[in-house]
Amino acid sequence: MRKHLIISTLLAVSALTAANGQAFSYSVFTDSVIHKMMGGIGASWHVINNIRPLENQKYKFPVREDSPLGSAWAGTPPVAKTEAWTDLCNHARWLGLDFIRVELMAKSYEPNKHEFTWNSEDMQALYKVLDYCQQNDVDVFLQQMCQNIEWNAYPGVHPILSAPRSLDDFADGIGTLVEYLVKTKNYTCIKYFCITNEPPGGTWGYWWSMGKNDAPYTPAVKRVYEEFLKRKISVILSGPDWTDLPPFNLNKLDFSSWLGAYDIHSYGGIDTNGAKTVKQWADWAHKMNKPFFISEFGNMKLGWGGDNPGPKSSAAALSNAHDIITSLNLGTDAMNRWSFTNRGDMDGQWQLVRTFDIRKKEYLDKVVPENKAYYGFAMFTRFIAKYASVLKSVNQSASDTSISFISLKNPDGTLVSILLNQANDSKNGLLKIDTKNKINKLYKYVYDEDIPSDGKFALNPVETTITPSGLSVKLKGKSITVLSTKMLMDSDWGTIK
Repeated sequence: MRKHLIISTLLAVSALTAANGQAFSYSVFTDSVIHKMMGGIGASWHVINNIRPLENQKYKFPVREDSPLGSAWAGTPPVAKTEAWTDLCNHARWLGLDFIRVELMAKSYEPNKHEFTWNSEDMQALYKVLDYCQQNDVDVFLQQMCQNIEWNAYPGVHPILSAPRSLDDFADGIGTLVEYLVKTKNYTCIKYFCITNEPPGGTWGYWWSMGKNDAPYTPAVKRVYEEFLKRKISVILSGPDWTDLPPFNLNKLDFSSWLGAYDIHSYGGIDTNGAKTVKQWADWAHKMNKPFFISEFGNMKLGWGGDNPGPKSSAAALSNAHDIITSLNLGTDAMNRWSFTNRGDMDGQWQLVRTFDIRKKEYLDKVVPENKAYYGFAMFTRFIAKYASVLKSVNQSASDTSISFISLKNPDGTLVSILLNQANDSKNGLLKIDTKNKINKLYKYVYDEDIPSDGKFALNPVETTITPSGLSVKLKGKSITVLSTKMLMDSDWGTIK
C-alpha cells in the first residue's frame, strides 16, 4: 500500500469556537479528483455602448425606463479612451479572469436587415475584448443580450424586449456574426454562444416577448443550431440562461439536444436549497457529457438598483466566495460574476473596476479597482486556473455553517486551498493534506474587512513553512484565506492556465 505524507496545518485563532478548540477539521486528498472543471472563473464584460433614446411612448409593451437591459450597457469606456482600455485589460490580466462572458446585442452588428456593420462602436469594443482574450488564452462565452432592432420585432413590442419575429432572420444574423468572428477574424477564444439573456422558463424572464404572450425558446435554439451546422461553426451553444436558480425540471428541457452546454443565473446567494438545485443541474449536464455554468451570479439581497453600493461591498464579496466554493464543490464547470464593468448608477454598483464617475456622469481616464469587490474576487481568480481539478475533501468535525472550504489542483500541479469564514469571530481549525508529494511551503493570502475601500493595496503572500508538527495560521472573522503551494506576488499576473 502506497504511503502518503500527511501534512497537518493548524489554523489556530480562537479557543471559544468549539469544545475541542476547533471549529472545523478538513482532510484533503490530492490524488482524489471529484471533478475537473471545463471552464474557469471570470466576470461579465459587455460591449454595448448605448441603447437610448428608448422612445417608450411608441410601444404598447415598453421596456423599463430605470434600468433597461439591466446594467448590461455603458459600463465599458468609449474605444477612444485608449489609456482606460489599457488599464481595463491590465486589471483583467492581474485578476486572472479566464472565463469571460462577453455581451452584445443584434443592433451592434445588424442594425438593418441583411446590412451588417463590422465597425460600429460596439463592434470596435468587442474586438478590443476579444483581442485581449485571444492573446491571454481566455475562454469566451459570447452572449447576445437582446435584439434591439425594430425590423425583427413584434408589432407594438419594444425591440429591446421583443423576441425575433422571423427566426430565419434571427439565425442568419447570429450565424453571420459568429462566422465572421471565428473564420474571418480567427477568434479561437470564442468557445460558447448564448442566443438571448434570461428568457422565460426560469423563475423570472424579461427579454423573450411577443407582446401578451411569451415566445417559445426551443424553436429559436434549434434554428440557430441548424445555422451553425450549415456554416460549419464549431462554437458550442449554451442555455437556457434562466434566472434565478431555476429548479431543475427535466420536462422543461425539450431544447436539450440542441445545446452543447447548460447555464443558469443566481442572484439570491446559494443556500442549502440552492445548492440542491445547482447539484441537480450539474449532475444532469455531466450525465449528458456537457459542461454546466453559472453564467451570472451575485446577491441582490445585499442591495441592488440605482447606485446602491451593496454589490461592491465586502459582505457581497464574502457571499460571492460562498457561492463559488459551494458551486465548484458540486461540479459547476465555470462561474461568471456580474460584472467586470458597470456604470454603477442604473442597477446597483456591480463593477469590479470603476470606469465611470457616478456623480459627474462621465467616463474616467484612469480605471481603478473597487477594492472590496476586486480583491475579494481576486482570492479566487488569481489563484485558480481554468480547467482546475476539484479535490476530495472531508469535514471531520462538527458542522459549522460559517466555514466553507475547497481545495483544487491547477493543471501545473499547484495546490490551492481556500477557506471562507463568514462569522464575526475568528475560528480554530485543522487542515490535513494527504499527498504523495512533500509540500515544503504554503503561501498564505488574506482578504478581510481591513482592506481599504479605495486606494492602493498589495495582495502579497506570507511565506509559510510546513513542519511535521503543523503550523498555526490565523483565520480571521469575515475573511477569505488562500493557501497555495505557488508564490504569487502582487506584481505578478493572475493565474489563467
